Amino acid sequence: MTTATSGTAAELHADMVQKITSSRPGLDEPVVHALSAVPRHLFLPDATLDDAYNPYKAVITKTAADGTHLSCASVATLVAGMLAELRVGPGDRVFEVGAGTGYNAALLAELTGPAGQVVTADIDEEITEQASNALAEAGYSDVRVLTCDGALGDEADAPFDKIIVTVGACDIPDAWFTQLAPGGRMVLPLRWRGQTRGVAFAKGDDGVLRSESVFLCGFVPMIGQDIERAAALHTDPGVRIHYDVDQDIDPARLTGIFDTPRTSAWSGATVGPQDPIDGIWLRATATDPAVCRIEASPDAVSTDLCAPFIPNLSPALIAGSSLAYLTKRKLEGPDPVWELGAHGHGPDGRALAERLCGHIHTWNTDRTARPSLTAVPLTTHADLTDHAIVKKDCAITVTY
Repeated sequence: MTTATSGTAAELHADMVQKITSSRPGLDEPVVHALSAVPRHLFLPDATLDDAYNPYKAVITKTAADGTHLSCASVATLVAGMLAELRVGPGDRVFEVGAGTGYNAALLAELTGPAGQVVTADIDEEITEQASNALAEAGYSDVRVLTCDGALGDEADAPFDKIIVTVGACDIPDAWFTQLAPGGRMVLPLRWRGQTRGVAFAKGDDGVLRSESVFLCGFVPMIGQDIERAAALHTDPGVRIHYDVDQDIDPARLTGIFDTPRTSAWSGATVGPQDPIDGIWLRATATDPAVCRIEASPDAVSTDLCAPFIPNLSPALIAGSSLAYLTKRKLEGPDPVWELGAHGHGPDGRALAERLCGHIHTWNTDRTARPSLTAVPLTTHADLTDHAIVKKDCAITVTY
């Protein structure tokens, strides 16, 4: 049962809302009202009150036998930000993919009001049953909870003014395009080239989704989208790559890659301990089809077999039987400063390392640059740009 450890539910609830509004000045008043109205602990009966009302903590609610996280209550600050991007108004019809605990659906119900409609869907019957029970207990029994593949949408209740996806999606199914009304908004964590970005799209009269905001986020992956691939390049210690099905990558060609000499290229660009570098990865995906993700185990890093900038989450380039990945080296001096560069392996390792340094240079010319994304359904759009990232159901273009 839920127990108080440092305050009552009401006190911790109020403190959570205050911390969210402090971290997000200017947060829409309707969102603040919804956050204040919905008691989060009712949707997390197995969590302590401290965890339920910690605005910076994701609470895992279901885990697979292998340790994979299957469902969670997302970080409350991120929940608030996504709702602000969705711009839900009274009377709106909203479809949510990923029912989770039901908490987000309750917030949506507050935002739509009695004249609106909220439908939340999840493929896992255990999750939808728990969400239904929590919504009923909290007083939101009007929310419609569906046990189905969220990729199919909800044709019976379409069209929707808003669609929100609370699981990591590596494709935008045709149903989401067709069931979103023209002028509607879609907010989702979109995965491509090994990384995830939250994207707020608006749908034009031509059926094209155009981004109005792109932001960092992380979510449990959506079940059933067969887009991403993973392969071990070294097993003891472990090094893996993560890439998309449309990429011309054959892991078999990289067998023994770390037995080949390492070559390095250095960019001259430097970062301090608090400087974000995720923009290098994002910007490279706009033009380079070879971008993917490399993941090195602690043992691989400690033995210097593989030394990515962030061991489990760094960009890499793969072409044929060669690869290069983002790395760093500490510079001498009183302050902690690192130079960004790339390590390469294979016959074209040096060229790939220099190519990755080129992406670093491009990012370094304007580190605050923000991209625009467009997404089009493949069913209705045949003419794609040279740099389009082609999924199974849609094509995404990233431009700066």
